[in-house]
Amino acid sequence: MIKIEKIIPGGQALGTHEDGRKIFFWNALPDEIVDNYTITKKKSHYYEAIAEKILNPSKYRTAPKDTCYLSTSPWQIISYDYELQLKQELVVELFREHNINIESPQISTDNHDYFYRNKMEYSLYWDKEKEQILPAFHARNSHRKIPITSSSIERPEIFQSALEIIDSLNHRKEPAYKYQSLLLRCNQSGEVSGGLYENHKPHPTFPNLTDVIIDRTYSYSPNGFFQINLPVYEKALIDIKSHIVTDEVLDLYSGVGTIGLSAANNKQLTLVECDKYAYNEMLKNITTNKPSVTMGDKTSQYQFDNITAILDKSENVINHIHPNQTVILDPPRSGCDVRLINKLNEVIPQTIIYLSCNPATQARDVKLLLNHYQIDMVKAYNFFPRTPHIENLVILHKS
Repeated sequence: MIKIEKIIPGGQALGTHEDGRKIFFWNALPDEIVDNYTITKKKSHYYEAIAEKILNPSKYRTAPKDTCYLSTSPWQIISYDYELQLKQELVVELFREHNINIESPQISTDNHDYFYRNKMEYSLYWDKEKEQILPAFHARNSHRKIPITSSSIERPEIFQSALEIIDSLNHRKEPAYKYQSLLLRCNQSGEVSGGLYENHKPHPTFPNLTDVIIDRTYSYSPNGFFQINLPVYEKALIDIKSHIVTDEVLDLYSGVGTIGLSAANNKQLTLVECDKYAYNEMLKNITTNKPSVTMGDKTSQYQFDNITAILDKSENVINHIHPNQTVILDPPRSGCDVRLINKLNEVIPQTIIYLSCNPATQARDVKLLLNHYQIDMVKAYNFFPRTPHIENLVILHKS
C-alpha cells in the first residue's frame, strides 16, 4: 500500500514505494492510499504507475466524464475548486524553488471546465471485429491507441465533425493505417476547419479560421499556433493591456501577433517571431482591413504605420530593447534565451510583461531579473481545465 503525499509540479501524485523509490500516479490524490496499481514505467530512481484500487478516496475526488481521461485530461478526477487551489499552490511552490516568495496568486477562469478546447488531434483505430475506423487517443506514455465514443474537453462541434469524417472513411471502406491522424479546429462561431493527415504525404493546407479578440479580427491556420481557450486568453490580454503605460512596446516570441496587436496596437509596436508561417499569419493580422502587402518566406521585416514586424529569433534582435519601453515575453516552454535575459538586465526597460505556459522556467528567468526589477503582480489563468497545465502572468517593473 502506498500513501499519496502531495501533487507535484507537472501534475502527478507523489508516493514512496516500499523499496524506497518515488512513485508517481496520474490518478491518485493527496492522503489517499493506493492498494493496487500497475507500474507503467521503471527507472533507476522512480516508477510511474496507474492506481487500480483506492482505499480511502479523497473528499476532492470526482468521477471522470471520459473513459479516456488519462490520455487527455487526467485532472478530471479532481473537483474544479480543488483544481484551482492546486494550481495556485503549485505556482507558489515553483517560485519558492528559485527562492522567490510570492503570495498565492489570483487564478482567472471562465468556469467552463469542459468543452473548451478549440483544437483536437485524433488517432484512428481499426476495430477488427466491426471492420471499421474509430476515433482514438494514445494511452498516456504509450503508442497504444484507445478507441473512444465520446470526449468532453473539446468543443462539441469538433467531435461531431470528427465522427462525420470517420463515418465517411468507413462508408468508403478506407483502412486506418493510411492515415497519421485527424486534426480539427473550430472558432468561437462554431465553424470547423482541418482534416486528415495521410502517412508519407505532406500535411495539407486547410482553410483559415477567423476570431475576434478584444474587437480585433485574427486569421489563423487550423494546424498552426493559436490559443486553445480564447475566452480565458482574452482575460489575460485585458490584464496585459492594463499594464502597458509606455509609448513603445516590444512583443517578443509574438506568434501570430495576438498579444501585441490586442494590447498595444495603438503604441509604437514591434513584434518579433522566428517561425515563418506564424510570421506570415501575423502580417495578415496586422493588415486586416488595410491595403494588402506581399508576404513571402523571404520577408524579414515589414512596417505599417506604427507597427513593425520582424522575422527572427527574439535573442537575435536584442538591439531593439530600449529603456523607456514595455517588453512582452511569451516564450516556449523552455523559457527565454539567456542572451535575452542578459540584455534586459543591461538595458533595464521600464516594464516586463512575462506570460508563460511553464511557470518553472518562468520562475528561473524572473529570478535572474530581480536585481533590477520588482514583481508587481503574479496571476494565473486556467487555460487548460481538467489538466495540470498552468498559464502564468508576471508583471515586473524596474526597481
